[in-house]
Amino acid sequence: MKPSFIHTTTILIIFSFYITLTIASSNDVVASLLAFKSLADQNNNLRYALNNTSSVCKWQGVQCDDNHNIVRLVLENLNLTGVFPPNTLTKLDQLRVLSLRNNSLTGPIPNLARLVNLKALFLDHNFFTGVIPLSISSLHRLRTLDLSHNKLSGVILVKLSYLDRLSYIRLDSNRFNGSIPPFNQSGLDIFNVSANFLTGPVPVTRALARFGSESFANNSKLCGEIVHTQCGTNISQGQSARIEDMKGISDSKWKRHKRIGLIVGFSICSFLVITLVLCVIMSIKLSKRKKQRKDVLTTLELMEMAEAADAAAEVMRMEKANELELKVRKANQDMEIKKSGNLVFCTDGSEVYTVDQLMRASAEFLGSGTIGSTYKAVVDNRVLVCVKRLDASRLGGMTNDEFERYMEVVGRVRHPNVVKLGAYFHAKEEKLLVYDYQANGSLFSLIHGTKSTRAKPLHWTSCLKIAEDVAQGLLYLHQSCNLVHGNLKSSNILLGSDFEARISDYSLVNLFHHNTDTHNEPTTTSDVYSYGVVLLELLTGKDASEHHDLIPDDLTKWVKSTRVNSNGTEEKQLDTMTGVAIECTIKLPEKRPNMLEVLKMLQEIKEVAIMEDGGLMT
Repeated sequence: MKPSFIHTTTILIIFSFYITLTIASSNDVVASLLAFKSLADQNNNLRYALNNTSSVCKWQGVQCDDNHNIVRLVLENLNLTGVFPPNTLTKLDQLRVLSLRNNSLTGPIPNLARLVNLKALFLDHNFFTGVIPLSISSLHRLRTLDLSHNKLSGVILVKLSYLDRLSYIRLDSNRFNGSIPPFNQSGLDIFNVSANFLTGPVPVTRALARFGSESFANNSKLCGEIVHTQCGTNISQGQSARIEDMKGISDSKWKRHKRIGLIVGFSICSFLVITLVLCVIMSIKLSKRKKQRKDVLTTLELMEMAEAADAAAEVMRMEKANELELKVRKANQDMEIKKSGNLVFCTDGSEVYTVDQLMRASAEFLGSGTIGSTYKAVVDNRVLVCVKRLDASRLGGMTNDEFERYMEVVGRVRHPNVVKLGAYFHAKEEKLLVYDYQANGSLFSLIHGTKSTRAKPLHWTSCLKIAEDVAQGLLYLHQSCNLVHGNLKSSNILLGSDFEARISDYSLVNLFHHNTDTHNEPTTTSDVYSYGVVLLELLTGKDASEHHDLIPDDLTKWVKSTRVNSNGTEEKQLDTMTGVAIECTIKLPEKRPNMLEVLKMLQEIKEVAIMEDGGLMT
């Protein structure tokens, strides 16, 4: 047989083997995605199917690199109502970004140890239970971790503080207990553990000291310098006990060193004896270290196996009782109505107050608008709220029953990008709306500044983040609540503790259109137009009157002219965001996109930016 024939045959065998591996790998990816869908997508919202396996990279939420490896999986706002099953998405070992945020997934978070390339993990705004899996602490490339707004419990893993690349950590609005680990990552930009059951002193590290008390709020048993609360006697006693322990350890070490010194002193007579002793000691130490390391690895493996077993058991339980779980979760989400005379609370379990306490509250005037005046009030010296006093003369003769029925609809609105209505008061001559107070003011003040502060132009990434937040909230009002805002503007967009944008004053204009026949009644398309105006104001820092009746090309030039120091990358992103604003402000209402289409356009801009930024844009 000729050598050339042998060489050709070898190449063909290797090539066939490579093709077989590639097909097998592709089949594994398809099987993993379909296995995830089978248990996580009870409402069949994911359009994944076996008859369409040739283009997995074009599947919903999937993004691949040049080698057809899935590097990003973004399945947000899809009303996924199942569980996150183990051994499904975790097989996508080239994944850089995984986002399942804003769904209704339940059960534990599975073992994620195989996602060794993961840089960003968004599991926030779901109903996950159980503890933070130990496997997350092994993801050493992780930069962004968001587990906020779930039902997770247990302690915050100390090993998360060892992930030195973390720059974004959100664990707020869960049920975590215990102490806060000493996070001290040099690049930590976002940190929030508020609304949990954490206890003890907040570690005063260089990283944590950069964050205000709002990042630790609603943890009544936290104390220390950062949260401006003095630690009690018990803490001091505990610190004293630790000092005594340290003294004991120090004494013990001193005695041990003394013994070693004696041994060395007696052994100095003979160089051979010294060498022998040192060799024996080193051998024993190495042996102990190897044994300890083996024990630690065995413990970690056992914990991972136990965690996987627990997750599998949870999945089986969910499959058998999924219908009951959905009914219970729906019941928990239903708003509870509590009445105190003419004061009606739209509460989800939060503490309420009386009519007298509300009327006696100290108030600060914030401003007035077309529908009434707004005040900042402190009720009973403990509850900070925003009170809007409606102009009753403009309600068009609406009865109290009609007003109450309408406000019950508005009071059921629950979304992280919409300001929650906490209560309302109605009497013959007085109608008040009580909202959660937003400490960082309005978007208008952020863009244009106030009397005491001068505004700075917002970076395009901040513009994109705020624009996406507002689009999420407006889409929720339109699709999930069948409500129209009717008066969207920058002064009606407030900023939460992490500067997340939240829509306020939604659907109140309808109260003033009561029993009227007018062509100016607000619609979803008029909301989209108003959104486009707000987006241009956000990009330029200029009032809407300055771009009135500009044609699209002139609008693009105008936006660029307001940012004289922008670079090439920023100009590209500004152009695409300006294009979204232009689409929204088309004069013919039927030509405008709906808010779902607007949100998709913004998310595409973000996805491109993330890929160009090497996998992450916070």
